[in-house]
Amino acid sequence: MDRTLRDLVELEGEVPVWERVFTTSPLVLVGTREKNGEYDLAPKHMAMPVGWRDYFGFVCTPRHRTYHNVRRERSFTVSYPRPSQVLFASLAASPREDGGERKPLLDALPTFPSEKVEGLFLQDGYLFLECVLDRIIDDFGEDDALIVGRIVAARARPDYLRASDGDDGDLIHAAPLLAYLSPGRYAEIRKTFSFPFPANFMR
Repeated sequence: MDRTLRDLVELEGEVPVWERVFTTSPLVLVGTREKNGEYDLAPKHMAMPVGWRDYFGFVCTPRHRTYHNVRRERSFTVSYPRPSQVLFASLAASPREDGGERKPLLDALPTFPSEKVEGLFLQDGYLFLECVLDRIIDDFGEDDALIVGRIVAARARPDYLRASDGDDGDLIHAAPLLAYLSPGRYAEIRKTFSFPFPANFMR
């Protein structure tokens, strides 16, 4: 039966659209340098490449320290965790101590330093980006902002790299990806299919 608008549930009211259905996103850890010289890692799922070139963006808010750290230091790092590291991503969301200076549970995370910008990466992730701030676009909704950085260094685990003579499906099965299913769930992606692009399709 063909569906029309009358067959669908209209999503309206005070509850955001994104809390009414599940959507898939990456889950990354954004690393920044604090005002006191220490480092922070914060999980973000509204995160993505911005365009086809080397730019990366994520949504943040001035209510979070990450926003102010990036604005002040003009740089950030991005770690893509593997599915086995979802607990680490959860620990990175832990609250700060009284006074708001530190997240004590971050000390339990295995990390290593970045090279071209001030920051940390999550040990044993699969993709690591170092970014310098390109722009901050404020005032989405009440107080959300899009932070966009230009990638100045990128590294990946060898077992996650695509190869011209390899099968992408086999690669993802052997090196699964972590996806965040907003709101509040996650998935391990192992089984994938080639997208049926039309003949002569070009981006």
